[in-house]
Amino acid sequence: MKLFQKLIAAPAIISLASGVAVNASEINTSDLGKFSNSNDLVSLGDFKSDTLIPGDWAYDSLKDLTNSPKFNGDSVTRLEAAAELNNLIAGGEGLMNVAQIDRLSDELGSELAIMKGRVDGLEARVNGIEAGSFSDTTTLSGKVEMLLGAKDSQDNDENEATGDGFMLNYHYEIDLNTSFTGEDKLNIELAAGNQVSDSVAALTDPLGESSEDLHMEDVNYTFPVGDWKFSVGDSMDASKNWPNACSYGNVVDALGDCGAANSVDLSGDVSFSAGKDFDNGWSVGLGISANEGATSDGMFTEEGDDYYGVALGYESDSYGVTLAYSMKEDRSSASGSTQAVDNASASNDKTYVGATAYYNFDEFTVSGGIEFMEPELSTDKESTQWTVGVSTAVGEGELSAGVGTNGAIDEDADEIYAYEIKYSYPINDGVTIDTFAFVAENAGTTADDTGVGVLATFKF
Repeated sequence: MKLFQKLIAAPAIISLASGVAVNASEINTSDLGKFSNSNDLVSLGDFKSDTLIPGDWAYDSLKDLTNSPKFNGDSVTRLEAAAELNNLIAGGEGLMNVAQIDRLSDELGSELAIMKGRVDGLEARVNGIEAGSFSDTTTLSGKVEMLLGAKDSQDNDENEATGDGFMLNYHYEIDLNTSFTGEDKLNIELAAGNQVSDSVAALTDPLGESSEDLHMEDVNYTFPVGDWKFSVGDSMDASKNWPNACSYGNVVDALGDCGAANSVDLSGDVSFSAGKDFDNGWSVGLGISANEGATSDGMFTEEGDDYYGVALGYESDSYGVTLAYSMKEDRSSASGSTQAVDNASASNDKTYVGATAYYNFDEFTVSGGIEFMEPELSTDKESTQWTVGVSTAVGEGELSAGVGTNGAIDEDADEIYAYEIKYSYPINDGVTIDTFAFVAENAGTTADDTGVGVLATFKF
């Protein structure tokens, strides 16, 4: 029973214990009704607030019953006396002195009603707040990225800078996570941004959002089954629960995931992902995705592009390695080929085999990766891409530098490279500043994209 339910029930309990009936006037039902039915808090000014002084029977009775320091020879207000009486009743000690408690409850009835009215109003307000709040198992986190950058391309005969861009781009993200069992997680991600195509934001590891309208970016549900972790969702990578032994944070987008983004970090749309960590350092991941699941083609149909993959990883205290295999269907590139004339559902499936690894030395960490692609149709060519990066602590921040192919390079094509350097400095637990510079070569021209930027990341 709640505290004030005990308070209102006390006279009735007393009458049962004493064998004496308590009538309506004795428990001041008119006063109680007046305040219990009110939606507003009761003001002290509306009631008598005279004091009790030593010698008053109520003062002396409460002093004897409660042993409260309130009754130390100084006067107390009637509300203070009522509060002590309430504590006495709620604790049950007052039932040992039925006659005195009965008389005190009648004497201080108005003040007891004031207290009940205040609590009723407060509870109503608290309930209103709780009704509009998150559930106890839902958490909110967010991130804002602001990138100030500039780039230029030397792409004409006079070697003059063209395509210059000095821009401020941002990315805003909200994550809502809810657990229903304590081991599962429902993740909803909302995002907005203003990334444009001809900018540092698009050429480097992109902020990812070109619409300033806040929209649903991702929704997925993760749950355990035995020792396995399963995830299913929309706009979710098929590799969500996979191992990935790449500890290098890239700048240029083409160097992402240590150059093995199509295998070790398999993307997707409507996806299913599973992973398991073993006690001996080994881990495994499986995934499948229907990349066209959001269109009228439907999921896992002949018209849509589906992805499949598997990854195996091992990590120790000083090093880690991951091997991955994936297959991506590509019906769009097959539709115009001579091999697909008699088959409307032909697909130029592309198989990727990739590996990433890192090693922690005493002073620095080296990460790298490589990926091979083999197409199903002979009209396409095999390709290779790779990345190597080094990172080390400098002061309170981290300095890193990397080099790799600027995307996948066909087997008979000249390699083009990207070079980058970055210093990441944590202002505090919620704010990080990344300062970087890069040079990215382009195929078939002597023009290089050169750029610098400052990225501020705010997490909350």
